Amino acid sequence: MELMMNTKESYRDEGIYFRARHRVERVRKYYTHLIIFLVVNIIISTGKVIRNLNNGETFEEAFFDFNTFSVWIVWGLIIIIHTIAVFGFPLILGKNWEERKLKQFMDEDQSKDWKQNI
Repeated sequence: MELMMNTKESYRDEGIYFRARHRVERVRKYYTHLIIFLVVNIIISTGKVIRNLNNGETFEEAFFDFNTFSVWIVWGLIIIIHTIAVFGFPLILGKNWEERKLKQFMDEDQSKDWKQNI
């Protein structure tokens, strides 16, 4: 019986580890996406401003051209969606929503385990 309990606990610990590892990977991918977003958009915007300056525009006209910011806007919306997907939306769900949900699911799993052992 003790061996079975240790096995169940190790599976639970393993599950917790894999869920935590998955979250870490999602956060790492998010930060990679954010860095690529910044670097690529800075390069694209610099190129567009230089091109507009070479076409005779003033710096203000070249910099504040909508085409300079269009990629920032579209990709920025994707970054916002990615941010919400990775970190959640605490304004709607509350600060402790994830912990409450995790506890709820763990309690449900525990009650299922208890019912199966009867």
